[in-house]
Amino acid sequence: MIKNATLIVLFITLFSCKPNVKERQASSKANQPKDSAIANVDKDKNGCLASAGYIWSKVNKECVPVYTGIQLNPTDNIENEDETLSAFVLFGEDGNQAEVFLPNQQSIILTRNSKDKPWVLNDYQLISSNGYVLKKGAVTLFSGDGELGKKATHDEPTED
Repeated sequence: MIKNATLIVLFITLFSCKPNVKERQASSKANQPKDSAIANVDKDKNGCLASAGYIWSKVNKECVPVYTGIQLNPTDNIENEDETLSAFVLFGEDGNQAEVFLPNQQSIILTRNSKDKPWVLNDYQLISSNGYVLKKGAVTLFSGDGELGKKATHDEPTED
């Protein structure tokens, strides 16, 4: 009888502790953030990390830094130093598509039929003329010198 009582107590002790351990492990895992979960929180639908300054390029089909490509400043503020007010242009591999990232908007993709023609989409035109000019209808919205990257202004030294 004592043997049976001892076995019952031992049996109850062993099996009653395991669920508590499992519950604590499950609770602990639930409260710990997973690395992949943290990384996925900030990714857009294409997998680009917005907090790291990346955006999806439809033309190049990859994540690119937000302020990358050829910078075009607003024509009403050509000495603009605020990149968020500028447009940026990336070209497709063959040069026949131009993706323009407009301030506070999604990008637009303009296409050209031949090398001597502008890139167009509806009433937008990207014209190559001593750099680049972006027009909407007859109105010139943005222009730039055609060089990649952030533009140096009169206050910033340039590299030679």
